[in-house]
Amino acid sequence: MNDDRMMPRPVRDSQSDMAQIVLPNDTNPLGALLGGRLMHWIDLAGALAAHRHSRNYVVTASIDHLDFLVPVHVGDLVILRSSVNRVFHTSMEVGVKAWVENYIQNDCQHVSSAYLTFVAVDGAGRHLQVPAVVPETDEQRRRYEDAARRRAIRREHLERRRANAR
Repeated sequence: MNDDRMMPRPVRDSQSDMAQIVLPNDTNPLGALLGGRLMHWIDLAGALAAHRHSRNYVVTASIDHLDFLVPVHVGDLVILRSSVNRVFHTSMEVGVKAWVENYIQNDCQHVSSAYLTFVAVDGAGRHLQVPAVVPETDEQRRRYEDAARRRAIRREHLERRRANAR
C-alpha cells in the first residue's frame, strides 16, 4: 500500500446514511418488519462506513447485542446512520443507529443501535491494515474511547467461549 492510503482519516469521511422503505416482502404476516431484515440493513449500513474508511473490501466479524425498540410497519421509512468509531490493526468498530420515520404522521423514533466489527481484506481474503480514524467532536471522542472498552469485553467473551469449547 502506498503511504496516502494509510493516512489517518476523520470519522466524518466514513459517515454513511441509508434509507429503506418497508415493503410487504420485508414483513411478517402482521405487517411488522422482520428482525432479520433490519439486521441485514444494519450490516449493510455498517459495511458502507467500513468501506469508506478502509477503501478496501470488508467482512463482518461480529455484531454486538441488538434490541428492537419499536415496531416498524409496511410503508415506514427506515433511516440508518453509520460511522467508524475506532480502528484497531485490521479491524474497525462501526456504530449503526436505525430510526423509523412515518412521513405521513411526521414522526421519527429510534428503532435499534448496534456495534459491528469489520475486517479489511484483499481479494484473496487476507487481512489488510486499516488507517487510523481521527475523532473530531466530543461525541466522536467518547465513542472512540468506548470502542476500546467494548473490544476488551468482546475479546474476553471470545476467550471464554473458546475455553468452554475445549
